[in-house]
Amino acid sequence: MDTTEDALLGGRVHVRQPARGYRVNADTILLAAALEAGPGSVLLEAGCGVGGALLCAAARLPGVSFVGLERDPDWAALAAHNAAASPWADRIRIETADVLTASGPPMDGVFCNPPYLRPGEGRDPAPARRAAHIADAPIADWIGALSNLLKGGAALTLIHRADRLADILAALEGRLGGIEIVPIHPKKGEPAARVVVRARKGSRAPLALHGGLALHEPDGRFTPEAAAIFADAAPLHWA
Repeated sequence: MDTTEDALLGGRVHVRQPARGYRVNADTILLAAALEAGPGSVLLEAGCGVGGALLCAAARLPGVSFVGLERDPDWAALAAHNAAASPWADRIRIETADVLTASGPPMDGVFCNPPYLRPGEGRDPAPARRAAHIADAPIADWIGALSNLLKGGAALTLIHRADRLADILAALEGRLGGIEIVPIHPKKGEPAARVVVRARKGSRAPLALHGGLALHEPDGRFTPEAAAIFADAAPLHWA
């Protein structure tokens, strides 16, 4: 496999990833920026790929440990390599496992960036990208499986297409509550293309739709808020 070495978060994080196929992208950084946890917590990423979000989260959250689940053995091997080569090797563990059948002790939080496309939806991606882009199970199955891995009060955090928000909310119904949503706009004044969603086990708090984040100014430059997330490891603000 041909790979490249790439820097994230202004050089704080380095990942080796396939030169072709699925690669770390903006959604990876935004997902990591959305996480909140204190020292001693253990968070799990479902479908961690090469570990980009895990590493970015470890850089942002000192004292927090991480478990990455990845069913593709090649990606899992790269994730393990990236974790071992990072300053946070003692806080990251990679397991080769399928998200939908995973089991284990309850976690202080779970996060994921699941495949966005249904089979037959859109243009079929190249074989190297297919597993990362085409979902072979509905989002309800992901949410159902991951909800079972949460401690009481712990949060599931995910990023997905904005036009799939109705499916996500339907899947959360009866499983998790206290739903919070941050819309992600490609540019100021444009409709949201992504949503970051967080929901907690056992919460009865009402749904909260927070102010959105615009990634770019109309002229294409990063907004100050986005620049802080991508270059300076700033958090995504929920309130």
